[in-house]
This record gives sequence, structure tokens and C-alpha cells, in this order.
Amino acid sequence: MGPLIVQSDRTVLLETDHPNAEIARHELAIFAELERAPEHVHTYRITKLGLWNARAAGHDASFILEVLNRYSKYPVPQGVAQEIEATIARFGRLVIARDAEGLVLRSDSKAILAEVASTRRIADLLEQEVESGYRIRDWARGQLKQELLKLGWPAEDSAGFTPGTPMEIELVEGDWQLRDYQLQAAQKFELGGNGVVVLPCGAGKTIVGATAMSLIKANTLILVTNTVSARQWRAELLKRTSLSEDDIAEYSGSSKEIAPVTIATYQILTTKRKGDFAHLELLNARDWGLIVYDEVHLLPAPIFKMTADLQARRRLGLTATLVREDGRESDVFSLIGPKRFDAPWKDIEAQGYIAPAKCFEIRVPLPDEARMQYAIADQDTRFKIAATADAKINIIKQILKKHQAEPTLIIGQYLEQIDQVSNALDIPKLTGETPVSEREQLFQDFRKGKLTALVVSKVANFSVDLPEASVAIQISGAFGSRQEEAQRLGRLLRPKADGRSASFYTLVAKDTVEQDFAQNRQRFLAEQGYSYEILDADQI
Repeated sequence: MGPLIVQSDRTVLLETDHPNAEIARHELAIFAELERAPEHVHTYRITKLGLWNARAAGHDASFILEVLNRYSKYPVPQGVAQEIEATIARFGRLVIARDAEGLVLRSDSKAILAEVASTRRIADLLEQEVESGYRIRDWARGQLKQELLKLGWPAEDSAGFTPGTPMEIELVEGDWQLRDYQLQAAQKFELGGNGVVVLPCGAGKTIVGATAMSLIKANTLILVTNTVSARQWRAELLKRTSLSEDDIAEYSGSSKEIAPVTIATYQILTTKRKGDFAHLELLNARDWGLIVYDEVHLLPAPIFKMTADLQARRRLGLTATLVREDGRESDVFSLIGPKRFDAPWKDIEAQGYIAPAKCFEIRVPLPDEARMQYAIADQDTRFKIAATADAKINIIKQILKKHQAEPTLIIGQYLEQIDQVSNALDIPKLTGETPVSEREQLFQDFRKGKLTALVVSKVANFSVDLPEASVAIQISGAFGSRQEEAQRLGRLLRPKADGRSASFYTLVAKDTVEQDFAQNRQRFLAEQGYSYEILDADQI
């Protein structure tokens, strides 16, 4: 008897106490999305996009059905099995190809071609009918893929990519070695030419990017979340590859240089002057053979529109989670590419490449006065009252005492709360308002052990390399953001020199909307095999 129950509405129930629950969870996550994660039974949903991502990563319908049959207590409903087979079969029935005259949409089915060509939004992207298909307008490759996906016919894009200006890039191994999963991820990307690699924070996504660059060997544009991340990418590339200082340029608010490898921030690309994007010329400033999108789950909406016009360039997305709070996972699939590689966090932890972690939710009671304020406030104000409750400061002190001298990040959403905690505990703070030079100095002091604690805003959610951080205290967050929860735990997962575990604390006001949002935030981590121990404030 397995740990799964597959239901006719395409939901799958996982009994978490079953001895095979962990291995079943890992295989299920390849093609299903976790929806709810209470203590004993987790609910997954099999979605079309999940199935198509699994297909693009090399898993066919027989693999998916074999997983469900192997771990299910009861027979898989016939309708679900048929729907999985039919959905998987839709992938690649339409192919975007290239002939001597340009782009062509082809299919072995005249009926499918007739169906899509009769749809107004798609017809506008097509020109005349040709043998086994239709001529595609030169500019429409990205938009066509978006529209076909909405219609339920994800196209396989085999139109190829421009090689870009050649650039000799080699990996230079010294006191480090390329890990098997990093090489596999880069090779699977190279084979597809576009797509997303999903790896946990601390598992070396930057090295996957560098490896892809060494395989493609062409001018590369790397898009990152902020200037600190740009500097870290530059340092890693100089350390791990044959690239020299002159080969790499930074294009950001503080520097506007271009080189064979250029690292730019999303912010600079989305900066507008007089209603127009002021730095779009960067996308065509060189003949890029590869564009790398770091933290692809955080892509600003305008970048999707720009990416629709970049379909002839190889595109690599790097992320710890494909979850997007704005629901635009389908745009990542269409415009960046499908998931090419995904390694479960617990698998990499078992190999010793990321630190083991324990997660705790501490429920903090509101004092009577704050409880009354909460009771009479509107919904939005209630969340802020709960999230910024003064009662959390004493709990932070207790946790710091318990983990004395361990490198600790105290992470908050609200600037006034960050100021309050920083002042009350006499711990330096770091926010988006902190100048880049000061920010880098604080991170450097933290890495060297001169500082054992930092109070940080959401600027530390992503692309910050703090390998020795082993404790995080999350005092407030962005409502029910699953991606933020994943990023914040990710700050702790780099292996520690002494082999110690990481501890991730989330402080939530008891019996408030913050407690409800916390359950949603934890869904992604539950999918990766992390469980939260729920404690009252007096149990620390």
C-alpha cells in the first residue's frame, strides 16, 4: 500500500507519515504542484503545464503513470490516466521550424493546423499557407508560442538559434570541482538551446551558468536582480573561468560598460525615460549567443515582452523555484523555455552539497492592546499589525541567545520594523536604501565573522552569497509568498565548514491572518521535503 491516493479531479493526496512518502514526494514533484500542506496529508494537483514541463525535461507519459501506479494505494482512475496521456501527446504536435525563407509552423495533423489557424489571435501572427503548415511573421516567434500554449498546443521550437559572436570560454578548476548535477544541467540546456534549470540556493546555479557559457562559447548577456548580484557573478566568473577582467563588463545604474560578457540588472533594462525603455539598445548592442536570466522567477513583466523579441538567442533561466506569485509560469515556459533540469533539494542535501535545515514556526501571542488594535482594523492593516508586533522582539532575543555566536540573518518586510529591531538589539541593518558600497562592506564583515548578525530587508532574499549564515529569523514577509520563503531558507543552505545544520525560524502572530498566510508560504518548502515544527513562544 503506497502513500498516494490519485483522485479523478487530478488531485493527488500524499500521506506524509508513510515510510515511502519522501521518495514518492520527489518523483511526484516532477510533474505535479503542491496545493496544500497541512500536517498529515498533502494535496498535489496534476496540471497541464506541469506535465509539459516534465515532458520537456525528458519524462514521458509512461514514466508519470508508472510513478502514480507504483505509489498509489488504489488504481489510478482511468480518466486521469487517459488525460495524462492525451496532455503529454499534445506537446510537440506543432513545431516551429525554419526553411530557406524563414519561420514555419508545421504539424502532421491538418486538423490541428486548421484549429489554431482559425483562432484570431494566432491567425494575425501567420502569413500564407505552405506545405504542411503556415509561414510565421518574422517578429512573431515568441508571441506565437504564448498564444499556442494558451490554446493547449505547446509548440516545440526547433527553428534554431543565432550562434552569436564566438568567445573562447573555458572552465578553470582549481580548489573546486564541477559537480555531476551541475554538468548535467548545463548539458541538458545546451541540448535544448533554451529553458530553465531549477536548483536550490547554494547548489551553484552561477556555476551552471558558467558551464553553459563554456559549452556555447559566445558573447553572453547576463541579467541579474541587483548590483550586488552583478558583482558576485563577475567575481565567480573570474574565479571559475578563463575570462579576464577586460572580458566582463557591468551595465547598471552605476556603470554603463559593454564587453563580450556583460552583466546587467533588470532594473536598468526596465528604466523608462519619457515613456520609453531607455536601455533597450543593450539587447542588440552585441551579437549575443547566450542570454542568462538569473532568478527567473523574479523577472519583471516588461522583460517578458522584451524576451518575446529575443527568440533567436539561446536563453537560460536559473531559479530555485518555478513558482511565480503573479501566475506567469506559462510565460516563463513559452518565452524563456521549458524546465530542462530539476534536482530535488533533499537529494542535493543527501550528497552533502547543501546544508541540512530545520524549520520552525514560532507563534507569538499579541498583547491585549495590540489584539484590540488588530480586532478593529481593516484586513490590510491587520496583516501589518500582526507582522510588526512588538512582542516579536523578545522572541528574537531568545533565539539569538540560543544560537549565540552563530551567523544569523534577521529578515523583515517593513522598513520601520527593521529600524526598530536594529535599534532595540544594536545590530546593523541593511535595506534597499543602504548604499552599494556600505552593503558590500556589511556582507564582507558578516562573511569574515566580524559581524554575527544582520537585520536585512527583502534585498537579501536573492543572489546574496553568505555561505556561513546558519540561522535565519523571519520576522515578517510578503503575505503568502512561496517564492520568498524558498529564497529566504536558501540563504542558509550553503554547506558549513564545520558541517552544522541550519535553523530557519518564522515568527508569526498567533491567531491572526499572518498565521494563515504562513501556511501558504510553507507550501513550496513542504514540496521539497522540509517540515515545520510549530512551537509556542514559551517552547523555544
